[in-house]
Amino acid sequence: MSIIGKVDTLWRYPVKSMRGEELNEAFAGFAGIYGDRVFAFRSSASHKGFPYLTAREQRRLLQYRPRFRFPEKAARPINLVEAESKDANPLSADLAELVVDVETPDGETLAIDDPVLIEMLRADIDQKHELKLMRSERAMTDCRPVSIFSLQSARQLGEETGTPIDKRRFRANVYVDLASAQGFAENEFVGKSLRIGPKVVVTVLERDPRCAMITLDPDTGEKTPSILKKVAQAHDGMAGVYGAVMVEGMLHKGDSVEVLD
Repeated sequence: MSIIGKVDTLWRYPVKSMRGEELNEAFAGFAGIYGDRVFAFRSSASHKGFPYLTAREQRRLLQYRPRFRFPEKAARPINLVEAESKDANPLSADLAELVVDVETPDGETLAIDDPVLIEMLRADIDQKHELKLMRSERAMTDCRPVSIFSLQSARQLGEETGTPIDKRRFRANVYVDLASAQGFAENEFVGKSLRIGPKVVVTVLERDPRCAMITLDPDTGEKTPSILKKVAQAHDGMAGVYGAVMVEGMLHKGDSVEVLD
């Protein structure tokens, strides 16, 4: 075992493609980060295999700020201490207790299921996008339950493109600060397991294929196509890695990251 870095920040995204929230601690479960992407909007104009409305179609999505109405219920599984004492899987809160309110770009706060919110999201996009709210007990991620991205990769991309890179473009759950100064060093973890903090074990399954989302400024939605172009040309279209949680538990900002095999 060798420590290869530490957790820089932890993030989850209560509503898919809306602004994320930074956490000091987060529960990593088999289904993903607790409270991550539990809501999304299905679009009738999207592909059946990927039915969501995202910031690729409505860039202002990134300026909507979702918050859990009952943050203590959304912080961790409701019986975590008892479950861990019995070596059992913990329980999620009821979906009704994981309700989200959304602050709009204009500062108005609406419930996630308010029809007014849907009409706002449909503004300035093709009206063929009929939207329906989706909710799930597990994270509605694009691929694997947990995404990991290093500060060093963001820094290297900034050097390669001549543009300062905000790490938030990559919408990862776990941003890591690696001991190696080399960017994209997380590629070497594919096929290996990482222990993050004292308990959580994540097996890194594959590199993360990137799309136009990384071209969007996380605050303004402004596009910088050169970022995706550089990732495609220099890094096979991949940036960061996906993993699956093998041992559940709490993650904390500053936790050590070590390779197990």
